Amino acid sequence: MKLPRALSGRAVVKILVKELAYTVVHERGSHIVLVTDKPQHHRIAIPDHRYLRLGTLNAIVKAVAESKHIDKDEVVELLSR
Repeated sequence: MKLPRALSGRAVVKILVKELAYTVVHERGSHIVLVTDKPQHHRIAIPDHRYLRLGTLNAIVKAVAESKHIDKDEVVELLSR
């Protein structure tokens, strides 16, 4: 599945919090730090940019998929809604 284009950092944060049980820990500079303990502890920083680059978005999707033990396409599907 193709990565969605023109996603902002805030939009990705909103989806991860709502759909995948992440919690916003803090914002530092232009990054928003999220954490989850389900099914294991995972901490990730999301750039608070107007549009995320595809490589950055791909790295975020890959890290979330590995942490949640789900397929990368499932994360992309959540972001595409």
